[in-house]
Amino acid sequence: MATIHNPVLRGFNPDPSIVRVGEDYYLATSTFEYHPAVRIHHSRDLVNWTVLGHALTEGFDLRGVPDSGGVWAPSLSHADGRFWLAYSIVRTMDGDDKDIDNYLVTADSITGPWSAPVHLGSRGFDFSFFHDVDGTHWIIGVQWDHRPEHPSFSGLAIEQYFPDEQRVSGEATTIYQEDVLVEGPNLYRIGDEYVLTIASGGTGWNHSITTARSRALTGPYARDPLPAMLTGRDAPGAPLQKAGHGELVQTPHGEWMLAHLASRPTLHLGERYCTLGRETSIQAVVFEDGWLRLRDGGHHAALDVAVQTTPVPAEDSAPSDDGGSWTEGFAGDRVDSRRWSTLRVAPAPDVFDLRARPGSLRLRGGHSTASVFEQSMLLTRVQEHRTTFEAVIDAAPRTAREATGIIAWYDRQGWIWMQQSWDEAAGGSIRIVARDGARTTRSAAVPVPDGPLRLRAHLDGATLTFAWATTTGEWNAVDGEYPAWTLSDDHGPRLRFTGMFFGVRAEDLDGRGWTADVLSTSLRARA
Repeated sequence: MATIHNPVLRGFNPDPSIVRVGEDYYLATSTFEYHPAVRIHHSRDLVNWTVLGHALTEGFDLRGVPDSGGVWAPSLSHADGRFWLAYSIVRTMDGDDKDIDNYLVTADSITGPWSAPVHLGSRGFDFSFFHDVDGTHWIIGVQWDHRPEHPSFSGLAIEQYFPDEQRVSGEATTIYQEDVLVEGPNLYRIGDEYVLTIASGGTGWNHSITTARSRALTGPYARDPLPAMLTGRDAPGAPLQKAGHGELVQTPHGEWMLAHLASRPTLHLGERYCTLGRETSIQAVVFEDGWLRLRDGGHHAALDVAVQTTPVPAEDSAPSDDGGSWTEGFAGDRVDSRRWSTLRVAPAPDVFDLRARPGSLRLRGGHSTASVFEQSMLLTRVQEHRTTFEAVIDAAPRTAREATGIIAWYDRQGWIWMQQSWDEAAGGSIRIVARDGARTTRSAAVPVPDGPLRLRAHLDGATLTFAWATTTGEWNAVDGEYPAWTLSDDHGPRLRFTGMFFGVRAEDLDGRGWTADVLSTSLRARA
């Protein structure tokens, strides 16, 4: 026996899709507007996990997608000797309108190469594949209704897919509807029945998982008589909140396990804020009288779950799986995407330059924080509520339109930036610049000497503090505490689905080729 310690994937890792092939478990998570897209994780025991890489990498372009758009809810499965990966690209979210394209890619190996994408249509999102025992293949997904007088989430629909012809049938059948919002469907054949797992209530505090059963593929489906088999909505003090959007996998020992998303909130003035985003947890489940239940009873997600397995340590090859603490000096010839992400497009070698100054990263300044096209920013997930991020940066900005520094990032309307730039009165200086919705605030400029500077951000629950130093000097605290709680899914009126990142960035708003050298970065996390 071994113990799963939840969340197994900490920080921004939502919408888990899990499959077992032989002794190996693979799990895909959503990446939204971040590049590369669809993070792939591997485990041999469900306890220890490694980031293998991503499915959608070079040449994959998300320029123009909105915040919290991009790649939603991947579905990873294995059939006919190959891996199948379905995913949605949400290109527009504007009131009742969503412009969505759904795709399928396949690969013989989980590490690729992945095929050219097959378009599956645009009728909704959260598409998943069901491979029936008779050899047929089916897509189950959310049917979106753009008409303002109709429910937007208009039901769960099924449609046949023909792999030899690489096309869908064009005839979708609605198999399940509720008065509440339902999404994230996955279909299984359990004995003589079809079992549909459903995310219900929306991906917030009311989130949950329920099931429905039918003797026939296209229904009718009978709903579980219980309100939910997994939820945290009636336990606001529980450590794992927003539990929902799950997938089943069976171990070699015959146990059923449920991978699902959940969040660990921090408190600010008594209110809950999930700054780390939605994470991945795993629960043990059983079928009782045909209905899915938590093995250990109740309906709340557990932090610790026993599983019948022999622990297998994670591979040493993935730098993102190191307990959340690391130091990097950029000694390689390319940015390691298992640790670092960029926004919307791959890091171009002439913008994220590892050759100009070996052992460091030269960032060529790019667009502003408002850009949905190309920003010169490198980001890493924040995995714990107490985390310190540091960078040593060598830069010489000479106008207010040249800037670099370290940043706590949620999206284009939520960030807190320790900015090194130029000020007419202070000269070379640092200040804290923060965006909250449509409002930007700037602290007073603090003069700093020429040469490399050490910059530090410290996250302590709901607050951020900053400090700077020369490479040989003592730390100088920047006045004030800053509201990390605003960098969360739960702040403001907008739909927000990602999580907090720390990173480094450079801006050159005049486009003259100005650069900043990042000599090193480090992150220390404490659970």
